[in-house]
Amino acid sequence: MRIETFAMERLQSRWEHLVDCDLSESGARAVSLAELTDMGLDLRELLATRLGYSQTNGTPALRDGIAALYPGATCDHVLVTNGTAEANYVALAALLADAQPPARCAVELPNYMQASGLARYWAQGGVETFRLNFDQTTATTHGGWRLDWEDVERAIRPGVTAVYITHPNNPTGAVLPESDMRRLVARCDEVGSWLVVDEVYLGTEIDRPRSPTFYGMSERVIVTSGLSKAYGIHGARIGWLVGPPSLVAECWRLRDYTTIAPATLSDAIARFAVRFDVRERLFARAVGIVREQLLLVQDFARSLEGIFAFSRPAATAMALLRYCGPDTTADLCRRLLARRSVLVVDGALLGCDGHIRLWAGAPTDRLVEGLKRIRTTLIAE
Repeated sequence: MRIETFAMERLQSRWEHLVDCDLSESGARAVSLAELTDMGLDLRELLATRLGYSQTNGTPALRDGIAALYPGATCDHVLVTNGTAEANYVALAALLADAQPPARCAVELPNYMQASGLARYWAQGGVETFRLNFDQTTATTHGGWRLDWEDVERAIRPGVTAVYITHPNNPTGAVLPESDMRRLVARCDEVGSWLVVDEVYLGTEIDRPRSPTFYGMSERVIVTSGLSKAYGIHGARIGWLVGPPSLVAECWRLRDYTTIAPATLSDAIARFAVRFDVRERLFARAVGIVREQLLLVQDFARSLEGIFAFSRPAATAMALLRYCGPDTTADLCRRLLARRSVLVVDGALLGCDGHIRLWAGAPTDRLVEGLKRIRTTLIAE
């Protein structure tokens, strides 16, 4: 069986550096080395760094720094990876590939569809899905999206090996109340499933308290995260997974077949970034950018009332807009790309038909110009 093309990532890889207005990304705009220096990064130390191989599972200092973010974790609970995507990859490979009996996997929708593609490749027992549904009554507290518990209990049942969610959710920005988090963990424990939670957007909560991590709610929880999105350090390509040492050791074994080791300079930058004081400054930076720029998206949607409907997300650096126009979102996205050099994500690529995803954390001038071009397209055509 051939693994499927990851449609959204292929779209972005092909076009994001060619278009005038890339509004397809999903994290706070990237921080610069100068900004990190202002926060206390010692560039002289970086300049003195020998560019050899770093420790393949992450230096002890970095793993200790990451472990400190998760109650009860030690460096043996942590594997450093090249981005959160690699953490998801090796975690799902360890759980699903070559499982006997053949593994089954349950995936939340809408979602970042990496896990869906990997699950369809590795989970020979089949893939189930369960949904977040929009609920206007929770729009001001949790982003308006809540788990469909009948769907959850249908999908997460005995025989399911692993369950995958993003939290806060990509693309809705939903944040589950802690009671729902614990209910989901309890359901996984009840049926004997592992729960893999991609928490790369933790720290981007906009107008609400920060969500607790899922880590520590059960011995069968694995958390992945990284320096992109909330930290704004996408280019360092540092991610991690946190879980039971035995599973982390298996993921490390599998990682010997992928990228082997993190980049030496990236490991050094990450050791600085995960310090509590620095992390909080980076998170505050991301939230400040998004809080201000969501107002631009809100005004844009209001100016096109009847074409777009927008509900403010609880977290993330994205804006999900429901499209009420005469054509499909796929047609709209193709038209914006071909005629206006604007790249946005069709919600269908995220399991959210009828929506488009905009990058609310983009550089301000790019966001303003992109919204202007979208509006011109819809009014003129």
